[in-house]
Amino acid sequence: MSSNIVKAHQPCPDCGSSDALSINDSGSTYCHSCAKYTPPHQAKVVPAQPETTKKSLSNWEAVKVALSSSASCSVPERGLTAATLAKFGVVVDGQKVLYPYYNAENELVAAKVRYPDKRFQTAGEFGDGVLFGQQAFPKGGKYLTLVEGEYDALSAFQLQGSKYPCVSIRNGAQSALKDCKAAYEWLDSFDHIIISFDADDVGRKAAAEVAELFSGKASVMRHADGFKDASDYLQAAAFDEWKHAFWKAEAYVPDGIVRLADLWDEVNKPLDKADALYPYRGMNEITYGIRQAELVTVTAGSGLGKSQFLREVIWNVVQTTDQNVGCLFLEESVRKTALSLMSLHANKQLHLPTTESTEEERKAAFDAVAKNDRLYLFDHFGSTDVDNIVSRVRYMAKGLDCRYVFLDHVSIVVSAQSNLDERKALDEIMTKLRMLVQETGISLFVVSHLKRPDKIGHEEGAATSLAQLRGSGAIAQLSDLVIGLERNGQAEDPVERNTTRVRVLKNRFSGETGHCGSLLFDKQTGRMTETDMEAAL
Repeated sequence: MSSNIVKAHQPCPDCGSSDALSINDSGSTYCHSCAKYTPPHQAKVVPAQPETTKKSLSNWEAVKVALSSSASCSVPERGLTAATLAKFGVVVDGQKVLYPYYNAENELVAAKVRYPDKRFQTAGEFGDGVLFGQQAFPKGGKYLTLVEGEYDALSAFQLQGSKYPCVSIRNGAQSALKDCKAAYEWLDSFDHIIISFDADDVGRKAAAEVAELFSGKASVMRHADGFKDASDYLQAAAFDEWKHAFWKAEAYVPDGIVRLADLWDEVNKPLDKADALYPYRGMNEITYGIRQAELVTVTAGSGLGKSQFLREVIWNVVQTTDQNVGCLFLEESVRKTALSLMSLHANKQLHLPTTESTEEERKAAFDAVAKNDRLYLFDHFGSTDVDNIVSRVRYMAKGLDCRYVFLDHVSIVVSAQSNLDERKALDEIMTKLRMLVQETGISLFVVSHLKRPDKIGHEEGAATSLAQLRGSGAIAQLSDLVIGLERNGQAEDPVERNTTRVRVLKNRFSGETGHCGSLLFDKQTGRMTETDMEAAL
């Protein structure tokens, strides 16, 4: 239900503005200066002032006269000396305290008036004023303390032996970032900015926002127990406690940045072993196995055994881990994928019509693959657009708890796009898949085709390289590991024709790359087994 304003231009009890508060018919209030909304049951409205007080405060000339003609004196209940008040130009006028505000040219333009009941009101052009106390200190220096209120600026200055500049934001924590942006050049002229806002949730939030603005030169004070702000320390004469908190102020570190010096407990932990292994010794020696939150790209020329290699990895993960596995084989039906995986258990190519097998053999192979209900296949029905594939991978990861997902192949997803810009389409899907890996922590295997080399083709045994990956380079840049498969599918010798060389083209984990073994495909068993290629040839 919306609220209507029933009274406007009222004084704000939070920031001291004289006319920025609106009162709604619901009883709630909103200050247009400090942007604080207060619900009906918490709203506190400043009582209307006597007409004589309004007139005296609206008369900026009278306030200026008071600031210039009244002598500064101490505020003993706050522990503040006359010298401190004189430094900032603060005047005690009867029961009122007048805080002067200057503009960037050091011209007096406004004042904030504090009453004994802690009410504030402003006089003059308060919007033209800079930070409280800014006029008292020259630009530049080693240390600057930034606090949340006028009394705190006076107190912090005195606590520091009147050595270092201290200034306050103008209208409370809600406007801290706005005030500091307006005074950015002046604040940034100091080497170190010590932020000492109030020890409450609002103050801590504002301190983080301001510290982010000044990055490496900002430090945030952690107040000692029992102290909320600088004024509390001075009233308690807790000079040592203040100095300790001041010099121990922690340099602001943005989210996501950690100090190496804080990582001893983390680096002293035993190194985690791989979450799973490849089925081949040579690959494990270079890659150190399969890890979670990795994007692995497998590439080769057309028809050189990428899918079969992927199935061998899948089968090994199923046999050696207890994790769920998702499979998206986009160039074949789920029936073909299931039969091909069953073939690995049966050691015969069950997906070929010429392979003889009994129903008992097929059932045993099916039960072995389907055991514990850990394998999930994607029946794509011809729908292979980028968002559809990415959403299915995400569902497998989050909805089905698949820790290993295999996508064969990304090139068919790209070819299905209507924009027909292969480079942009590859960049799009690889970026989305990379983000998905980071989001879910899965191990994602992606198959990609290669560009045709200038001379000998990959189908005739040409070596693979990162430069031959399709697209603008996103595949190479975003993958943690790139595996190239090489085979001369046209060789006269059957052993050479069925032997695949495995080459690691990129390895973010260890940096090791190069040839890491050869795999011989046995037509009888349908398996790829590690072999010594030199001996085999």
